[in-house]
Amino acid sequence: MKAFLTYTAARIAVFAVTFGIVWGIASIFFESGNTFSLLVLLVSLLLSSVASIFLLADLRNKLALNVQQRAERMTERLEESRRAEDID
Repeated sequence: MKAFLTYTAARIAVFAVTFGIVWGIASIFFESGNTFSLLVLLVSLLLSSVASIFLLADLRNKLALNVQQRAERMTERLEESRRAEDID
C-alpha cells in the first residue's frame, strides 16, 4: 500500500508542477478565461503523463513488483486452501 501511495503522490506532484509551469508560460501569451483554463489543464495532463513515464519509472516498477508479490501470495493461499479441502 505504501508503494501505491508514494507513486500516486509523486504523480500528483508532477502534475502540479507541470500545471504551474504551463499556467505561468501560457499566462504570458494568452488572456485567462474558461478556454484558457481548459487548454492549460489538457496540456498539463499530457505533459505530466509523458514526464512521469520517465521520471517515475523506478516508483512504477516498485509498485508493479509489490502488486505481483501480493498476487502471488493470494494465489498461494488459495492453493493451500484447495489442498486442505482435498485432504479432508
